[in-house]
Amino acid sequence: MNPVTIRCVITDDEPLAAKGIMGYAARTGFLEVVAVCEDAVQLNTVLKQQPVDLLLLDIEMPYISGIEFLKNYPQPPKVIFTTAYERYAMQGFELDVLDYLLKPISFERFLKAANKAYDYFAAQQTTVSPYFFIRSEKKLEKVLYQDILFVEALENYVAVYTTDRKILAHATLKSVVEMLPAQQFIQPHKSYVVNMQHIGAIEGNILHVASFQVPISKYQKEEVLEKIVNNRLLRK
Repeated sequence: MNPVTIRCVITDDEPLAAKGIMGYAARTGFLEVVAVCEDAVQLNTVLKQQPVDLLLLDIEMPYISGIEFLKNYPQPPKVIFTTAYERYAMQGFELDVLDYLLKPISFERFLKAANKAYDYFAAQQTTVSPYFFIRSEKKLEKVLYQDILFVEALENYVAVYTTDRKILAHATLKSVVEMLPAQQFIQPHKSYVVNMQHIGAIEGNILHVASFQVPISKYQKEEVLEKIVNNRLLRK
């Protein structure tokens, strides 16, 4: 297994607390602090500018709390809350945070949370295969995720469009979606799943994928735009 480097952002309106967490992160050897923010507004800007794996996030801050930010940001990174207030713990775990650290935070406790994050991302790295097999006629065909342009549902079949061929398989779109890495694919319409890496442009309710056009459902357009743009995968 390759070593894991976790890109993280510290967000805390107390400069001394942020400095202390930054020092702790540096001592771990695997947490790379890519930005330090004073509030969730700054954090929102940072997340739109670069990929981030983990947020070390305070809760009570000006403008918007860490909890409210996490509830409303589409597909946020994983989070470790760093707060002086125990009363938010239940809400934190309902939001599927990795850990909840109470200030003052000892290095021992911080390292335990950091190791939990390391184990989580290491597991993600080892469990994702770069391909899957799908039955087409009488043979199993190997399909690399990176080669898929999009998948289209056709009644009792699916058509898998790749960079070099079209595979017709007796399967449901749902069964194919379950095999695809969620961070790489998006479903803009009930009949289509698209590889975001191959989206060249968005024009109205249409995604341009290589030489193809894939429709966007009006009910999913906002979610689709948020995910594509926030992942910075839209090529202009």
